[in-house]
Formats: sequence, C-alpha cells, structure tokens
Amino acid sequence: MHPFKAAMSVTALMALTAPAFAQEVNLYSSRHYDSDDALYAAFTEKTGITINRIEAKADELMARMEAEGANSPADVFMTVDVGRISRAEERGLLQPFESQTIEANVPAHLRDDENLWTGLSQRARIIFYSEERVENPPRTYEDLADPAYKGQICIRSSSNIYNQSLMASIIENHGEEAAKDWAAGIVDNMAREPQGGDTDQLRGIVSGECDIAVANTYYFARGLASDVDGLTSGIDGIGWVWPNQSGRGAHVNLAAAGIAANAPNKDEATALLEFLASEEAQAQFANANNEYPVMSGVPIGEHVAKMGLFIPDNETPTASFKAHAADAQTIFNEVGWD
Repeated sequence: MHPFKAAMSVTALMALTAPAFAQEVNLYSSRHYDSDDALYAAFTEKTGITINRIEAKADELMARMEAEGANSPADVFMTVDVGRISRAEERGLLQPFESQTIEANVPAHLRDDENLWTGLSQRARIIFYSEERVENPPRTYEDLADPAYKGQICIRSSSNIYNQSLMASIIENHGEEAAKDWAAGIVDNMAREPQGGDTDQLRGIVSGECDIAVANTYYFARGLASDVDGLTSGIDGIGWVWPNQSGRGAHVNLAAAGIAANAPNKDEATALLEFLASEEAQAQFANANNEYPVMSGVPIGEHVAKMGLFIPDNETPTASFKAHAADAQTIFNEVGWD
C-alpha cells in the first residue's frame, strides 16, 4: 500500500475511534458540598470526562477568571443566587450555549433569557415565625414592613446577596420609592441589628430574640435533617409561610451555572450542565443539600417534603436582579439597613 494511503487510513481510523470529548472539564465552583462528590463521580463514570474543580467564593473565582483572561482554563462557573451569576454575566465571563436537554428540563423562568446560564436547584426565601408567639404571621414580603410586626423581625445584613436579590425583586414589582418605604419598614421592625447567616435568624426564633425571620428553605430543612446547634431542639415550634402565593409567588434563589467565556472545553462543559439538569442527577444534586430540584416531576427529599410545595415567582424576570443591583444597595444604605 502506498505510504500516503496507509497514513490516511490510520488517520481515518483514529478519527472513528477517538473519544468524542477531551476527557476533562474545569469547574470553578463556589458551591462547597461533599454531597456533590458522588454526583461528579457518576458523571465521570458515565462520560469518561474528568472534573477538575477549583473551589472558592464567587467573587474570588470571578476575579481569578478576569485575571486569567483569554488563557483561563475555566469551563464552567457555578455559584448560588441569580445575583451572583448575573455579576459574572455583566463582567463578560460567560458565553451563550445551546442545549435542547436543558430547554426541555429547566423551566424558562429558571434560565437566562440569552442562554448564558441555567438554574440547577432552588431555595425559596420565605418567612418563618414562632407558632407560640405569632398568631397572624405575614403572608407576603410586603407584609413584613407592616408596623404590626415592630421589633419582631430577624433578617441578614444588606450585604447578603440573598437580600439584595429580594430587594431587586421588590424594586421590579413596585418601583424604587415603594421599595425604599418597604426597606425602611423592615428596619423599623427589626428585633436586632442584622447579624449572622440564615441559620442565625432561625436560631433567633428559638431563643426568643425575634418572633419572625426571613431565611432560605434549605437552612430550615437542614435543621430537620440533622442536629443543628440552637435550631433543631426548638424547630417544632417554628412555622413557615410561603409568601405571595396569591400573587407573584415566592422569591427563589438558584444554584446556577454557565459556560465560561474562554472555555477550552465547551462541549464537555455543555455535557456537564446537561447531566446536572438531567432526571438522574437532579434528585441527588438538590435533595442531598435539602433543596428543590429545578426539573418538575423529580421527587423531593424527605425533609424538604415536610415543608411542602409552593408557587415560585415566575413573573419577575431574572434580568431584573442585575438591573436593580446598584439601586438595591443604594436603598439599603439610605434607610440604614446595615
């Protein structure tokens, strides 16, 4: 056989037998849960693609990606809350992708309009209260500013991304002036200066320091699932309200991910996102951390199921979280919400 023809045959054979993927995907993640390890291992077993993880806080990862520039090895950026991933979008750190799997599995209101990111699990930000001390708890986010609840509310600081996104949704739905009045009402109703994380707000109900708290669902579900100091011992006395169920629905914080702007392994990155949004992965990704899946029909975990189902806010556009971020912080500063 002619040497050139032989070489062509070998090349053709290699093309037919070569793996479809580069065998690795570089994940920059601010989500730090040991429960995800088994899921990533299952992805590697199924596809042969190794996941190289870099874990840090979201702002640190974004700064790293910016410093790395066009040479960044990042393929997937994963974080918690639409506000955070919107910052990555605004800084040009994400690129659009196409996936029929994700479009089929993830509702449109849990994805970016321009396909820059997709939600992977949900945590609703809801109202908790002392069943012993509160006879008529707030039924909406707007009700939290009612003077009837003066001196009763525990809530995190204004620097918290969850509260910033909630404020952005208030601005989107009611306008800046009404949002400012609402924030001022919350400050007037605080039982104490903002401090600690969401679990600390729930602990405040148990200790009697506050009667009402705002927190994400998975912190409460975690108190049901395991022994959380200062919470689990008194958790039976805490009730909850799914806010705005007769209106726009409950505000949702998402674990979300997108493909990095300079991803060297875009096909592998897409494969990872599709896997995490698949039925086989959704239950573990969400339930192992006491969250709600983004894919409908996936069974929810035992402890999350105790909290029941809810109507999410699918009316407020996710783009509003980015659009109103600066205004939200300005309002917080003006009303003295530290």
